[in-house]
Amino acid sequence: MATWHPGFVKSWFKIKWRTFLLQSCVLLLTYLVITLEAVPIDVDKTKVQGEEQIESAKVDNPDTGLYYDAYLRQVIDVLETDKHFREKLQTADIEEIKSGKLSKELDLVSHHVRTKLDELKRQEVARLRMLIKAKIDSFQDSGIDHQSLLKQFEHLNHQNPHTFEAKDLDMLIKTATSDLENYDKAHHDEFKRYEMMKEHERREYLKTLDEEKRHQEESKYEEMKKKHGDHPKVNHPGSKDQLKEVWEEADGLDPNDFDPKTFFKLHDVNNDGFLDEQELEALFTKELEKVYDPKNEEDDMVEMEEERLRMREHVMNEVDINRDRLVTLDEFLRATEKKEFLEPDSWETLDQQQLFTEEELKEFESHIFQQEDELQKKAKELQRQKEELERQQDQLQAQKQELQQAVQQMELKKLQQGLPPARPDGELKFQPRM
Repeated sequence: MATWHPGFVKSWFKIKWRTFLLQSCVLLLTYLVITLEAVPIDVDKTKVQGEEQIESAKVDNPDTGLYYDAYLRQVIDVLETDKHFREKLQTADIEEIKSGKLSKELDLVSHHVRTKLDELKRQEVARLRMLIKAKIDSFQDSGIDHQSLLKQFEHLNHQNPHTFEAKDLDMLIKTATSDLENYDKAHHDEFKRYEMMKEHERREYLKTLDEEKRHQEESKYEEMKKKHGDHPKVNHPGSKDQLKEVWEEADGLDPNDFDPKTFFKLHDVNNDGFLDEQELEALFTKELEKVYDPKNEEDDMVEMEEERLRMREHVMNEVDINRDRLVTLDEFLRATEKKEFLEPDSWETLDQQQLFTEEELKEFESHIFQQEDELQKKAKELQRQKEELERQQDQLQAQKQELQQAVQQMELKKLQQGLPPARPDGELKFQPRM
């Protein structure tokens, strides 16, 4: 599966606390509460062709994409070791976590845990200060208050850089929650800019061609669009037809034996009783393969990942009743009882949608031209500075040569007058006889 270009990488929250896979810090804590109380579901996977029985499998935890991801993971790992904190989580609800009430329980964790958290915070503050210093040094600034610049980092209390307090946990939860809730939107916005940049570069390239070659390129472009759009019907994500196709082609089971409950258990890869966002996205691979092939010039793998994201968002909006970014068995079964599951609307792929308007493209290009103009001005200024430095260097070299010539002339005159030559410090190299 192709990945996004830098800044597009699709990575979601799935940190350890048994089978952690949440997209916000609030859900991270809530999920631990649920998993501590949940009864494991036994899954009979013997009917799946070629499937080996695995008692336990460690699921990789993808990076969240947050710039403080490592710090967040380390704090979670340390808190997980405290028995009191884990017990409080069993009775905590989302509002208690989100309001910061749970953060106050930090005062009751063991001294050993607090010491580790203190050390983690000091390391994070040191890391942020190094980032600030590197940025400042790159601009050759001086006399800047590093402590005030720490205010821009909202995931920790910068006023106390030495110890991890309840306020730190509260800030970490709220910041991660906010950042991750906006993660999908940021991806969509970035994808839109990506598409506009593609179109901008295409049009700029056409301007460099003569009429004949431009016509050829336009024809090729339309042909590739038509070829990309010529694909099998894409089933509506989350519909019975779509799931039955996965059941038959991916699971190797008889479509006549399709059973939603069994399907849920089969695709609950980590057996935690939920379908998380990664497990849902895996269900759409067969549909995406109908439209995108990395071997085809006309198929853009960046667009494929955007389509995958759209499908997952759609299913979550339809199925995830309590909006916790996790699909329970009950939520899944309820969705299969809806009319939309049996008789869904047709699914429009990206190639069937207008991703941006001409007005938006013009505004985007205007911004690009402005940036290019600013870069050209900076380039000219740098060239001017370079030429000025070269001129000053030539002047210094000329002055050096003049001084050397003057010294040589003085030495020559001394020799003509019968005086000994002087050393560099001005003293005579030898004393005349008395």
